[in-house]
Amino acid sequence: MTFESLGLSEAILKAINKKGYTEPSAIQQKAIPHILQGKDVLASAQTGTGKTAGFTLPLLHSLSTQNKWKRRPIRALVLTPTRELAAQVYENVREYSEFLDIKSAVIFGGVKPKPQITTLRRGVDVLVATPGRLLDLISQDALSLSKIEILVLDEADRMLDMGFLRDIKKILALVPQKRQNLLFSATFSPDIKALANTFMNSPVSVESAPQNTTAEKVKQTFYNVNKGDKPEAVIGMVKKGNWSQVLIFTRTKHGANKLAERLAKAGITASAIHGNKSQAARTKALEGFKKSSVRVLVATDIAARGLDIPLLPHVINYELPNVPEDYVHRIGRTGRAGASGHAISLVCGEEIKFALDIEKLLGLKLPMQSLEGFDFKAPTAEELKAMKKGPSRTSSPKAAQKPKTAKKKAKPGETPKWVQAKKSAASKLGRGRNRR
Repeated sequence: MTFESLGLSEAILKAINKKGYTEPSAIQQKAIPHILQGKDVLASAQTGTGKTAGFTLPLLHSLSTQNKWKRRPIRALVLTPTRELAAQVYENVREYSEFLDIKSAVIFGGVKPKPQITTLRRGVDVLVATPGRLLDLISQDALSLSKIEILVLDEADRMLDMGFLRDIKKILALVPQKRQNLLFSATFSPDIKALANTFMNSPVSVESAPQNTTAEKVKQTFYNVNKGDKPEAVIGMVKKGNWSQVLIFTRTKHGANKLAERLAKAGITASAIHGNKSQAARTKALEGFKKSSVRVLVATDIAARGLDIPLLPHVINYELPNVPEDYVHRIGRTGRAGASGHAISLVCGEEIKFALDIEKLLGLKLPMQSLEGFDFKAPTAEELKAMKKGPSRTSSPKAAQKPKTAKKKAKPGETPKWVQAKKSAASKLGRGRNRR
């Protein structure tokens, strides 16, 4: 199949050709025809499968063929869980719309809102946003969602994991009922299906590959390493292999900072990215990594969502995730778009239970190896037996939720009460400032 056979416009085909793509990926072949027909689509696709273009290309085609507005209201909204993913999606929209009369913008937290508001007031067709900043600017009357024709939830599973369900529901209350809905997720979990049932209209389900599978060209290696030996193990591997681009995952922000500092002391240029870092610091670290001036990028799971690093050769799980699905997301950063990659996991005694959960999820036996120069203190037979009997963690943990009281829904055309409250608070604040 070719991109031409999908029925995309000449202007979009020209942009695709400029980026050097010759044929659509599996998820693009399955999703694009349905999206072009105006259907709601529920798509399951891992990172590195071309899923972003899977909704970006048909979205741009639809908007360009139905441009009926003299002014530019926001006609398509793409919601993402993280700043990095928002920036990546926006870059795709910008590149694929190069030869179209389509304007786009991206908004997210961690930076000053004023430049974003200025851009929005000039008129935008496609807006890529994180939920928090979007709702913040709506409360300031900086934008309206009343003309939305296409709504996209990208990496919806991660948005639920990060607690954005309430924000998503607020946003759904502000967009027109008549619209096209696209939901892209790594899994079709019960939570995702429940979310889809609340706002999608008879969606077509498409899948690029069986759920919880890893790319065929990713070599997976598991080493048994004592917890205290892990820093030296990483330093040895990077130096011995003379690796220049290594993405390392830790479970905590503190752990990411600590490891990056340890690597720097060993003469390996390294940066950490996580939620406590400013957007400027995260952007600087990522740019340095892409240009290979930073050899190692140490990241937490959430901060790594949306990282798009072509031909990334090595991923190291410094600590195994306690949610096995996150292992699939992590190693999906390498072996993208058919390229080969190597995923290495360092497993200490207390993490063997996580390795067993990963094996169960993938349906694979992942043999443990010893790492040359390191003696591993294996758990006793009784400890190992207890781990195997322990509860399997095959789904993301959910925060305890308080019982919800019934809320009155805003009538069509009526401003929701939460927006009214924010505007009232802002107005009172402004009057207080004027009195000073």
